[in-house]
Amino acid sequence: MLENYKKQYELWCQKADESTRAELLALQDNENEIKERFYKDLEFGTAGLRGVLGAGSNRMNFYTVRRATQGLAAYILQKGGDAPKRGVAISYDCRHFSEEFAWAAASVLAANGIKAYVYADMQPTPALSFAVRYLKTAAGIMITASHNPKEYNGYKVYGPDGGQLPPDAADVVVAAIDSYDIFDDVKFISLDEAKEKGLLEIVSSDLDEKFLDVVQTQQQNPEAVAEVADTFKLIYTPFHGTGSR
Repeated sequence: MLENYKKQYELWCQKADESTRAELLALQDNENEIKERFYKDLEFGTAGLRGVLGAGSNRMNFYTVRRATQGLAAYILQKGGDAPKRGVAISYDCRHFSEEFAWAAASVLAANGIKAYVYADMQPTPALSFAVRYLKTAAGIMITASHNPKEYNGYKVYGPDGGQLPPDAADVVVAAIDSYDIFDDVKFISLDEAKEKGLLEIVSSDLDEKFLDVVQTQQQNPEAVAEVADTFKLIYTPFHGTGSR
């Protein structure tokens, strides 16, 4: 794709939304930046997407998130059976655009007839893994870039076992993503329409308590914990701020 980066840049300037076009047009004299943003597509690996936020095919943005979700939708529909009805659980952290990307993913799933369960507020990755298993969904999406600096965001996909999507399944998703035009082949509907069709459900706070209850059962020595509970001290440093909750 390296030799076509200028064509991709021009295509995005023509077809993207107004704010994205404005961001790209501001770069028209910066050849190196244009090349960096368009010399390839953001790669979907076993864990999903991860990249710097911004406009372009090699960036994390609404277009790359929706296209990845269209690929995941194809994988779920290909599985058939009750997979679309079981749906996908979605969570997000406090990085820039995490919540917005979560809702964007839900809108694509709903447009493909797949139910989305979205947390009402930010939750850590283990909570998403728990939600997948508790709700018995066909997959899960976590919007996070983990330890990467603040300029990044990411899109991680989980299987029905609550673990990251295995390589064979990821290959199916990648093949589907590669077959879609990022502007013309991605379906999405409004969140209001998704709710009306029963394809969007907000995950209640009750699931938080269920998750914490299960975490409590993992204690190996609760007596020892109780013994030091009032005096125990710790230092907590959320890496790059994404552990604020």
